[in-house]
Formats: sequence, structure tokens, C-alpha cells
Amino acid sequence: MPRFAFRFLPAAALGAVLLAMSLEPALAQAAKTPTPNKGDTAWMLASSALVLLMTIPGLALFYAGLVRAKNAVSMLMQVFATVCLVAILWVLYGYSLAFTGGGAANDFVGGLSKAFLMGVTPDSTVATFSNGVVIPEYVYICFQLTFACITPALIVGGFAERMKFSALLLFVGLWVTFVYFPVAHMVWYWAGPDAIAEAATKLAQASDGAAKDAAQKALEAVQGDAGLAFKWGAIDFAGGTVVHINSGIAALVGAILLGKRLGYRDEPINPHSLTYTCIGAALLWVGWFGFNAGSALEAGGSAALAMTNTFLATAAAGLAWIVFEFIFRWKVSLLGLCSGVVAGLVAVTPAAGFAGPIGAVMLGATAGVICLFFCTVIKWLLRYDDSLDVFGIHAVGGIVGAIGTGFVVNPAWGGTGIVDYALKPGTAAVADFVLNTQVMSQLWAVGLTVVWSGVGSLVIFTIVNVLIGARVSPEAEQAGLDASQHGERAYAYEH
Repeated sequence: MPRFAFRFLPAAALGAVLLAMSLEPALAQAAKTPTPNKGDTAWMLASSALVLLMTIPGLALFYAGLVRAKNAVSMLMQVFATVCLVAILWVLYGYSLAFTGGGAANDFVGGLSKAFLMGVTPDSTVATFSNGVVIPEYVYICFQLTFACITPALIVGGFAERMKFSALLLFVGLWVTFVYFPVAHMVWYWAGPDAIAEAATKLAQASDGAAKDAAQKALEAVQGDAGLAFKWGAIDFAGGTVVHINSGIAALVGAILLGKRLGYRDEPINPHSLTYTCIGAALLWVGWFGFNAGSALEAGGSAALAMTNTFLATAAAGLAWIVFEFIFRWKVSLLGLCSGVVAGLVAVTPAAGFAGPIGAVMLGATAGVICLFFCTVIKWLLRYDDSLDVFGIHAVGGIVGAIGTGFVVNPAWGGTGIVDYALKPGTAAVADFVLNTQVMSQLWAVGLTVVWSGVGSLVIFTIVNVLIGARVSPEAEQAGLDASQHGERAYAYEH
């Protein structure tokens, strides 16, 4: 190096320091941009596949085994076709209606800013429930897609063995559009933890009265960017209201409007394959780990708690069902055990990430007993033909779970408490818990779901019936939907 060049070294060093200082804010800002963790992404991909497993083949086999042999293909077909239809509607406009801001209608439904998945790329992300933690938006879209698919698939069990396939598809398309997508928005849509933390931080840093007032209004606006039930303070970890109460009420409405099956209560109408039903129930339990633990949106402690509670509440409900079945019938049945297991899965769903393990056990056992009572005594007294007990297990179990969540989330009872993201910005701090307030919030959310689903389902069923007729003819029903609707049979011989 020439000797004169050394004269420029101090100036070059000073320039490098100044350049670094000028770039520091930009680098710091870039460092704050969260990126997805590969472990979280992998877990959510697996959870999405597990929830699909719940529906096909899990729910499809569960329902197919519960009907008569002449209707087994129809149940498989209805569940499978529902998944295909809703998946397409979800990416066309469902995701946008459920999980974007809806402007003046934001309390009830989102907008169309992401219709046809506009603006979604492999690099776009969505928030989780932890500050600074995100997952790829495509993963979240697929995960929520599976929830949208299974919910209307649950409904078909309420009026099994008597609805036209064409009428079912029309009903499902209208129902997810006007019932499921709005309810999902009302319960689950919010601005996210980072948006709340940022607004709360600006409020804490505001110096004078005017600045504080402006910052306070900005924080309230961010907190108000949420669905109606979410703003009420209702919590639903994985879909007690959105999935189970929603589908169970719709199933009851459909069962009543379509009327009873031919021969109901006059002749035996028994499941043709409890083997299928047992396999389906087992697949439901396995897939439900994606349903509940996946709803943590991260591979962390919350997912582990949800998985633990999904084990325990389910086992408790299954045992409670067969114990009480033995008390009243002096026999225990495989159908009863499978039904109890599903009741436990339903009840723990809204509480999975909020309850302590013992709280989950108590919630599951309670649901097992109450659902048994509704599927036997209440159903017999009121004489409605809810073919596969969708109302008795999903609506009733969902109501027990949703209201029970308000109790078991209590930290004094081993629950996690309610997180307040504005209390200590950037930290998921637990707020002071008020039992009565939380239970009332849960009751309001349950009531909202019951009314929205009940009225919406009534209107949609009526429209479908007027347009194309909802129920098959008596001759087609007598022959079985497999032959009359699909020209197929489940078996070479039927019994």
C-alpha cells in the first residue's frame, strides 16, 4: 500500500462509523420484523392434516356406521362432497369474510379484501397469540379451511337418510356463507397481539394530555377491530361455539323441518356397522389433537396443555357415559362409549388451552352425563328425529363446554387466566380474573351463536325446500339413498 494512503485511514474509519450509525435504525427495524419459526410451521402443517383426518375418513366412517346399510354410501358421499365444496368457497371468499376487517359491518362479518386470496404470498404471515410470533398465512388459511369443512359436515348427521344430495349441496353452500363465515368472524377475528402491544406502548410513552387522549383512542380502535363476541370478552380456544354449537343447532333445525324418517319409533332403525363407527370415533380422537392443540398456532406450552386436556376430558366423558349407562340399563355399549368420547372432545374444545388438567376432567365428565341425558331422555320426550344425535352431542356438549370454559379458565381452579396484551405491552400478562364477568361473556356468545345459527338455518332450509325440495320421496327413502340418489351400494349384499 502506498505510504500516502495511510493518511486517509482515519477519515475512512470515521466515515464507516457514521454510515453504521445512519443504518442502525433501519437495521433495528428490520430485526423487529418477526419471521415464522420452522417448528411452528411444521406443527401447523401437521395439525391441518390431522383436522382433515377427522372429517375424511374419521367423521365419514363414524356416520356411515351409524346408518342402515342402504344409506352408508350416502353418508360417505355427503361428508366427502361437503369438504370439496367448502374448500373452494373458502379460498374464493370465505377466508376473507371470516378473517379480514369488515368496515361498518366488522362486528358481524369481514370484507372481501382477500377474496380469491388476493395479496397472499408464500412470504405473508399472520399473528399467533404470542407477541412477535407469526406463521405463514398459507398455513393459517389451510388450518382454518379444515374447520370450515368439518362444521357443515357435522350437520348432515341430524337429517341422515332422508335429504336429497342436490339439496344438501345447496344448503351447505348457503349455510357456510351466511352462518359459518360470520360466526367465525364474530368469535375469532381480532387485530392480534402485536397491534395491541404497539398501541399500548404509544399510550404509555405519550407525554401530555392531548397525546395521551389520541393514543388512548388509537388503542381503543385497535382493540375494537374485532368480532362482536370477541369484543364481549368471550373465549373459544378451538370452536365450541363456531363449530359445535353452530352445527348442532343447524342439525336440529334441519331434523325438525325435514320430519322424521319413515318408521321412526315404529320399527328398529339400528346402526349397520358399529365397527365403522368405532374406527371413525378413534380417528376423530386422533385428529382432534390437531383441532385443539393446533389451535394454539404454535408448537409450545399452550399446545401441550391443549393436547393433555384433549386426552383427559375425552377419557373422562367416555367413562362417565358408560357408568351412567350401566346404572340405568345394566349394560354398557360400544355405541355409548364412542358417543361419550365424542361428547368429551366437543366439550373440551373451547377450553382446551385455558383449563387445567383437572378442570378438563371435570368438564369432560359433566358433558358425558348431560349429553347422555339429552340423547336419550330429552330426545325421547320431545320426539324429534335427530338421526345421529348431532344436537344432543355437538350443540349440548358445545354449550356445556363454552359455558364451562368461563369457570375452568379461572387461575384459582388451575386455569391459565385471561391474557391482557395491553397490560404490559409486549408481554402476555394475565389480567385479574372476574368469574361472573367471564361466565356472562360466555353466555352471551352461546346465545349469539344459537340465535344466528337457528334463524339462519331456518331461512336457508326454507329457501332450499322451496327451490328444489329438500326431502327425497317416500319410495326413494324406502329403497335407500345409496341406490336412489347415487346408483351404488355399499355392499354386494345388504341387511
